[in-house]
Amino acid sequence: MMKVGLVGFGKTGKAVASVLLQHSSFSLEWVLRKRKLQERMTAPEILGIESEDPGKLYSGSSVVTEDLLDQHPVDLIIDFSDTSGIYSYAKAAADRGIKIISAISHYAEKEKAFLKELSIKTAVFWSPNITLGVNYLIYAAKQLKKIAPWVDIQIVEEHFKGKAGVSGTAVKIAEALSLQDEEINSVRAGGIVGRHEVIFGFPFQTVRLIHESISREAFGNGVVFVAENLRQKTKGLFNFDDILLPYLQTR
Repeated sequence: MMKVGLVGFGKTGKAVASVLLQHSSFSLEWVLRKRKLQERMTAPEILGIESEDPGKLYSGSSVVTEDLLDQHPVDLIIDFSDTSGIYSYAKAAADRGIKIISAISHYAEKEKAFLKELSIKTAVFWSPNITLGVNYLIYAAKQLKKIAPWVDIQIVEEHFKGKAGVSGTAVKIAEALSLQDEEINSVRAGGIVGRHEVIFGFPFQTVRLIHESISREAFGNGVVFVAENLRQKTKGLFNFDDILLPYLQTR
């Protein structure tokens, strides 16, 4: 069984915790968040899930990360916090050989360099969107563009009304297809969890690749998939291509 620590306990963090608490191959040892709200309570009791996992909540303002890692050791840390969250735990985790899965949407070059530095000591995985479906969509889109590099392509990303900025996933799709920011179209409405569409405009036909997250638990399923494939890794910086390609290679 893999012992897990979770950083971040917002809407998505709670959904990921829910998946982990119900998976027999993982034990959610603790949750680290910025606020003191519900501190010392447990994820199972907050989420109303019967589980033997400890899942105790700790606040970053009242616990020393090194002490937390030493007193409640884990094999893996999953980060669903924010851009700066990685500085609160990652160096201490890497020094102890703890694997890191980061699902933060946007990282600047500074954070990307930090991830690479951490990967010298432990296995580090980063993906702006950790759902399996989105990453397969990106793979399929790249293959179609290889076949028809001249095709017109537009990206449409839809999210809940309060989401700020362009979707990190949409940016990743655009980068994978060598598209400009102007070819990303954003929609903000209601409580849409997340929908990404890549439109290929051919002269006499249209191909649409669509991924829609019905529930935030999809991120939890993605975490489980990545963690299981990261289990045997000891060092290095990995992304979804590294995880998917062995499955997609022709045998």
